Amino acid sequence: MSTMPATAGHSRPCCNVPPVVSEGYKPKGTYEEIGGYKTYVTGPSDATRAIVVIYDIFGYFEQTLQGADILAHSDSEHKYKVLIPDWFKGNPAAIEWYPPDTPEKEEKLGAFFGKFPPPATAAAVPAYVQAVKRQNASLTKFGIVGYCWGGKVATLATKAESNPFGVMASVHPAMIDPADAQGLNVPVVLLASGDEPAEDVKKFEDAAKVPKHVEIFQDQIHGWMAARADLSKDRVKEEYERGYKVLLGFFGKHL
Repeated sequence: MSTMPATAGHSRPCCNVPPVVSEGYKPKGTYEEIGGYKTYVTGPSDATRAIVVIYDIFGYFEQTLQGADILAHSDSEHKYKVLIPDWFKGNPAAIEWYPPDTPEKEEKLGAFFGKFPPPATAAAVPAYVQAVKRQNASLTKFGIVGYCWGGKVATLATKAESNPFGVMASVHPAMIDPADAQGLNVPVVLLASGDEPAEDVKKFEDAAKVPKHVEIFQDQIHGWMAARADLSKDRVKEEYERGYKVLLGFFGKHL
């Protein structure tokens, strides 16, 4: 259950989300080279809106790809091309490193975050969007969704003067900083798990002076909408699906 009311984010009931596949999901998209990055691309060819997904540190997990397909194929009224660039160039973190409950895991995760600091990736995002536009001129509006590490990347990219996005979503974000909300000037979704500090989530919500939907999925773990989603559990599957419906409803209203 959520622990705080959503604010200014609800729109019409959304959408025709297909049944969530618990394991062995077969992605609907393909991989393309865009702006020097291998990119998972999914969605209708006649889409005029795009959503750039910033994955978590574990890269192309089937739960994340299924989420991208849900965003791309569930709203018949608003068509989205969804793109997931491979910022890690084929070298994501191993999911076995999490949680970092041994010195070895801590060292490996620390080295990974040192190699891929969110500000550096965020700085590369605008040029990537320009590359997308060069390859598909029909895409005229862009939103961004970031998971965990990617939530920080998405937030920083949207705060930047070169921001190309009209809507930003941060999902079970790592490194929540209420100060980041102060520079945002587009509608924002923040979906937190029970593992994120509720006090920081509330401070972020209070500091964001834009249309927003902020919600804590209290009984879900950090990562429940991406690589760490155990979709064999009915409650996780239910909240995974609900989370994507929230994103679709918000993007449908604001992008």
